[in-house]
Amino acid sequence: MQRILQPGEIESLDHTSFPRVLLPNTSSLFLDRAQRIRQLADGNPIADYLLFIAKLVEAQHKAAQGLQVAAPDAAAIAQAQQFSSPLLPAADHLDPAWHQVLDGMLGQLASADGLPEALQPLIAELQRCNNDDRNALAKRLLTKELAARDVGLAPFVMAALQVVFATRASQLRLADIPFTNPATICPVCATEPVAGVVRIGGKMAGHRYLHCGCCATEWHMVRIKCSHCESTKGVRYQGLEGGKDVVLAETCTECGSYRKMVNQEKDPLAEPLADDLASLMLDLLMSEQTSFARASGNPLLFVAVAEPQAADADGSVPDLH
Repeated sequence: MQRILQPGEIESLDHTSFPRVLLPNTSSLFLDRAQRIRQLADGNPIADYLLFIAKLVEAQHKAAQGLQVAAPDAAAIAQAQQFSSPLLPAADHLDPAWHQVLDGMLGQLASADGLPEALQPLIAELQRCNNDDRNALAKRLLTKELAARDVGLAPFVMAALQVVFATRASQLRLADIPFTNPATICPVCATEPVAGVVRIGGKMAGHRYLHCGCCATEWHMVRIKCSHCESTKGVRYQGLEGGKDVVLAETCTECGSYRKMVNQEKDPLAEPLADDLASLMLDLLMSEQTSFARASGNPLLFVAVAEPQAADADGSVPDLH
């Protein structure tokens, strides 16, 4: 009797196939990201903010080393695969370890050289918060119910959550990851992607992956589909006039949204979250010159920053192409 193969089994038999999911490597994830952010800060209109975020990400790297986080049990994995649902939806699976991570990061940042003085009261406030208040803030962040009073605290909280969620994701096996529906959210933690990335190297070369801004898992989606509504109609790309097209806005006329595409073929050092964060100019121009709305935000861009210098050195404002 012939047996019908499931998608995961088909992939395992096809030696020419490319990975469906890329799980994070926390030994290098945050260090590589911090280095990329520092590189992109040079001459950037929001350089001061990027340099602060680089310090924050370096604190993430230190916190991730040796961190122990509980992995999902076999029953949770089986249930997610049965119902094609994300394995561990972030807002419903806060590991207590995130408080330890946050405390360690705050202590490191409080004594860091060059940290803006205005951030010290925010660090002190989070250090005073009890775990219940912190958990409530984390859930507001993860469910997009952030209040104005929380904005200054948000990047610190999200950074700590990223460390824990990425560590947990790094411990999974590829066979554990369900085929989810919809395919526009992370199959591990149910978070929307922060950006897409065209990867280089090996079997991944030329393929577009969506990068989770929470746990850093990446999952494949064909480049002809909108990463927000999965439509294959009306998908176009826009970038800054005169730019190198490392970061483009992928727009969709069907749902009226855009999400950035980061292309390693244009720059091998490109990193989804870092390059998305450093290309705020593209977001500003998309809001000014188009009717497309950003599909999802960057988890480290909650703090209000100084008004960016939108003009080039000659005083002109760049255009989209």
